[in-house]
Amino acid sequence: MILPANDYAPFYPNLRNSHFMAQDFSFDIVSRLDLQEVDNAVNQAKKELLTRFDFKGSKSSIELIREKELVKIQLIADDEMKLRNLQDILKTRAAGRKISIKALDFRTPEKAFDDCLRQDVHLQQGIAHEKAKEIARNIKDQKLKVQTSIQGDQLRVSSKSKDDLQAVIRFVQALPLDIPVQFVNFR
Repeated sequence: MILPANDYAPFYPNLRNSHFMAQDFSFDIVSRLDLQEVDNAVNQAKKELLTRFDFKGSKSSIELIREKELVKIQLIADDEMKLRNLQDILKTRAAGRKISIKALDFRTPEKAFDDCLRQDVHLQQGIAHEKAKEIARNIKDQKLKVQTSIQGDQLRVSSKSKDDLQAVIRFVQALPLDIPVQFVNFR
């Protein structure tokens, strides 16, 4: 007499129901920044600012400002040309620290003290709800056997097939998104 698999469960704990249920695989699509790397990029930009000849004697500066929920970088420059140079320095240092330029949201410059210009650079983290809906709709249009669900500021994709999940990753990487995305929590 052959016993059903559940009768073997006390002797083989790995057989408990896992053998008979189809296993779902999943991963999360997120948009996160390593704030330590952002801090390092800003510090490198400050050092370059101090050594550059075209910024000698200017009031130009780069500061990382951490408020409760908002993290931003503030650029202060004497004129438009120096502001563009500061932007280039920041972009170069961020790219060198593996920070996507898409995460830097340059706001419009405004007048500051002593005829200087001030520009805030907001750091984009998390996927906005509308952007998550758009990504989920694009994934569903691919007609793959996957399920998507929006969970706060991230998107979970699950399927019974690892191949379908890999196809979704390749598809999302090819999408022209204006935010950087990462793929985490592979299960």
